[in-house]
Amino acid sequence: MAEDAFSLLDPALLAGQPLPAPGDDKESRGRVLVLGGSAAVPGAALLAGEAAMRAGAGKLQVATVASVAAALGVALPEAMVIALPEGPDGEVMAPGTMLGTCVADAQAVLVGPGMQASAFLVESIQAFAASDAVLVLDAGALDERLAPARPGHPYVLTPHAGELAQLRGVSREEVEQAPLTHASRLAQHLGCVVVAKGADTFIVDPHGQAWLHRGGVPGLGTSGSGDVLSGLVAGLAARGASALQACLWAVWLHAEAGRALSSTVGDLGFLAREIAGQVPGLMARVGSGQA
Repeated sequence: MAEDAFSLLDPALLAGQPLPAPGDDKESRGRVLVLGGSAAVPGAALLAGEAAMRAGAGKLQVATVASVAAALGVALPEAMVIALPEGPDGEVMAPGTMLGTCVADAQAVLVGPGMQASAFLVESIQAFAASDAVLVLDAGALDERLAPARPGHPYVLTPHAGELAQLRGVSREEVEQAPLTHASRLAQHLGCVVVAKGADTFIVDPHGQAWLHRGGVPGLGTSGSGDVLSGLVAGLAARGASALQACLWAVWLHAEAGRALSSTVGDLGFLAREIAGQVPGLMARVGSGQA
């Protein structure tokens, strides 16, 4: 794909793709399952789960390692937290007894924030892909062993340049020179939607259509920011947005939230935990045509 073959992602484009109307109760706004976190990085699941709720999801379940499950439940009282068997490395090592049921009940499943790549995650993703939930893969779930998605059921990948390079089997420098080309090839190979994160972010669908969002602020390049973005995608998908629509909206909302924080906190120094709180107001302004 030519590096200039894209449409710009802006409020005018989003206005033509309105989000599903919010339901009257939590059941109608869908359920998100986040499989994430580890003993070393427990907060990633919290950031992603809170972002999913800020995007309007009705219910949240978080599955994480047993050693941090209770603390996560206190920090995130809106969620049902599932404690999973934990290996000596502090990573999830087995699905436990409830995980399959939770996947079956979810409209969106986010896998990987705060986790390391593992055979367990690859096997879990293969099992989850048989469900009707929109599957969002981030961080540890971005594994070169991934199998293509089912036709008509694309999952979402949210790699930064280094992760995209690993998935493509090329150097980071090659990706940085031609990010759209590599994102497009990956999207078509796996039948998925790819969000190639960066100061300029490309969103590519399985058919090769591409969108570019320009103008991400420097402060968004901070620890945990990607967890928030993946949570926003999952939350919007739970509400009924398609995988592609959820990605387009999430990228714009994430960037605009960073822009808002830059004006009140500073170009640098705002925290990932502050991003999601900006999202409900941004969604309301876009919906009213004030963006």
